[in-house]
Amino acid sequence: MASELSVILPRVLIVSRRSVRKNKFVDFVGEYHLDLIVGYGAVPVIVPRVSGVHMLLDSFEPIHGVLLCEGEDIDPSLYETEASNLSLEELEEIRKLHASDTAIDREKDSIELRLAKLCLERNIPYLGICRGSQVLNVACGGSLYQDIGKEVSRKCQESQRVKHIDYDNYDGHRHVVKVAENTPLHDWFRDSLEKDGMEISVNSYHHQGVNRLAQRFVPMAFAPDGLIEGFYDPDAYNPEEGKFIMGLQFHPERMRQDDTDKFDYSGCPRAYQDFVKAVIAYQKKLNNTTSVPKPLKLNQAMEKKRKVIVRSFSLAKIIYATGQEMNPSKESELQAGAEFLESNTALSLQQENRLKQMGATVRDAGSYIERMKMNEEREKLAKNVMGKMSVEHLSDLLSFYHMMGQICSEVLERKLNSLVHDIGS
Repeated sequence: MASELSVILPRVLIVSRRSVRKNKFVDFVGEYHLDLIVGYGAVPVIVPRVSGVHMLLDSFEPIHGVLLCEGEDIDPSLYETEASNLSLEELEEIRKLHASDTAIDREKDSIELRLAKLCLERNIPYLGICRGSQVLNVACGGSLYQDIGKEVSRKCQESQRVKHIDYDNYDGHRHVVKVAENTPLHDWFRDSLEKDGMEISVNSYHHQGVNRLAQRFVPMAFAPDGLIEGFYDPDAYNPEEGKFIMGLQFHPERMRQDDTDKFDYSGCPRAYQDFVKAVIAYQKKLNNTTSVPKPLKLNQAMEKKRKVIVRSFSLAKIIYATGQEMNPSKESELQAGAEFLESNTALSLQQENRLKQMGATVRDAGSYIERMKMNEEREKLAKNVMGKMSVEHLSDLLSFYHMMGQICSEVLERKLNSLVHDIGS
């Protein structure tokens, strides 16, 4: 039963935070996060903050949801378009006051930004808590305050200033936020809100926060000093349909009464509940669109022929990829693949054209090599142009092409199904 559940239940990726314990690095994730994910019906999969993991994220597939939570400050070079207004003396003062957070972890930045962009590309449910909300905003082209005390509080009137972190009362510290109407946060905390005030008290463990909110997001809550304490994408929010893109600056999973597991408000666990609901729906949607073909069983003669054809394609691929001259002694082996491609008629029109192009590669690798060189020149030109674009523009461009890719995929699938139906009839 346990092995069946591990396959059936959806997977939520959570990136660990690195710390030093007894002169050695350890990776950890807060257990409150894990308890809630498991409690609502998903499996937490911890992505260790280890050098090089950002290049290995494909090995964590399938990904049905991503939860990013606490950690160090994000590297300012990832969101700053202009020089900081903070002086060197102020930056040094910030580093001393918030020493555990200002030690930038570029590997964690790389892992989490890749995961955030993957969620945005595929519409994978994403919940960002604290640093995770900042990662989401930066991934979409937004920016951050490097220090709220230096950049926000000193510009506010005394009555509007907010203490966003209290090292002397770490878990007990709270400050008020005003919740925006007609948002998920409003729905979750409805029973705890008064019509006039629309306020709740939240915990706070951060010295940075959202400065410029990325264009796609809508704020859900504000601190008295104007800092955004929660935001979401209304076009990517419908848990029943597997849609959930959200960032919360506070920690609802840790908003609990002293020495108990009782939440401050009944709405606190709702972020995790609706997030997992979206994760489950996303998994179902993914399973419905993904079919795994069953392997064909071949007799001995057909298996021998298959190996000859596979060998032919392998040689063609080597010639295509390396640009080497065709060895006359290999021509007979290449012929088998070309003949197979040209003789196969039990295919759709698109598939047939695609395979004939592959056949041309087998017969005349040289012309394809020239085309490949032209494509490389175009790729260099595109990279030069995009190198001058802002992060926000690149994010918009990526979203546009992802949308176009989805549209092309849907139209192509309809046409292929139509052609298959015509062949069958």
